[in-house]
Amino acid sequence: MNVESFNLDHRTVAAPYVRVADRKVLPQGDVITKYDVRFTQPNVAHLDMKAIHSLEHLFAEHSRNHSTAVLDFSPMGCQTGYYLILQGEPELPQVLSLIEATLTEILDASEVPAANEVQCGWGANHSLEGAQDAARAFLAQRAEWENVTA
Repeated sequence: MNVESFNLDHRTVAAPYVRVADRKVLPQGDVITKYDVRFTQPNVAHLDMKAIHSLEHLFAEHSRNHSTAVLDFSPMGCQTGYYLILQGEPELPQVLSLIEATLTEILDASEVPAANEVQCGWGANHSLEGAQDAARAFLAQRAEWENVTA
């Protein structure tokens, strides 16, 4: 299939993990790399929608304090994680450090950025506490992030 994640056997992965999901060389030679940042075990657990939405806003804002390579941080429709898209081909240790620094910073946030009707398409659908709980749980399993399969 054309979509990389559709070719991934979701029964064989062991969340939480971070893995390279795709690399693209653009027509002018620029490279972008997409990382699968999986918070929960596929088909077993999922994140609450308000937590997902808030963590998306928080990570999108705070990750740029740690890297100029961040292009996007998008939630998966299955509610089990996110796609982190970065410019270039950073080594996995750099990406893990970026994620760790960002999630740690999120734990100290006092509000969800742009969680209002002017800056967000569903401004009422947020939970700072839920986002921080998800970040805390992911950080607590930091030693497992590089192990994609059991």
